[in-house]
Amino acid sequence: MAFELPPLPYGFNALANAGMCQETLELHHDKHHQAYVTALNGFVESKPELQGKSLDEIILAVKGDAAQAPVFNNAGQHWNHILFWKNLSPNGGKVPGKLAAKIDEDFGGLDAFKTAFKQAATTQFGSGWAWLVLTDAGKLAVTKTANGANPLSEGQGRALLGLDVWEHAYYLDFRNRRPDYVTNYLDKLANYEFAEAELSA
Repeated sequence: MAFELPPLPYGFNALANAGMCQETLELHHDKHHQAYVTALNGFVESKPELQGKSLDEIILAVKGDAAQAPVFNNAGQHWNHILFWKNLSPNGGKVPGKLAAKIDEDFGGLDAFKTAFKQAATTQFGSGWAWLVLTDAGKLAVTKTANGANPLSEGQGRALLGLDVWEHAYYLDFRNRRPDYVTNYLDKLANYEFAEAELSA
């Protein structure tokens, strides 16, 4: 069963007023994400040991194996982007009560969380991701990963939010101003309702 590009949960122009233009979404979803899916399917087709495995199983099976790095990168990026599209909302930026209380408990307030997340996202050198995770100890934490790695592969916990800080995610809208992209995400685009649902699950 081949992996497939999931449709966006909103229209290509739905996020424009919140700082992510239609062209960014079309290129990012239809070109970049599709390329990861296409490459991953090619690798799986050529490697019988990967056939029949779930995306999570493939990531965990090939992580840390230099010879399998292309498989890991494309599987990881498919996993990351599946979460990323759900992390965005035209009505983003509003933190619901249960998640807000947990953020207060574990970070000492929303501003402290945003500061930690922004630092992780802006200090990830080169390409990568910033994450809000629920650790195995039941605490919220901010982490970051390089390239196609993610909280699953790094054993960081359950990902609640993930922000793509590869340049293709923000260059059309923010040029080289990654800090502005991150702030805009946290204040206008982040789907905290999705994060709260993941927290409850």
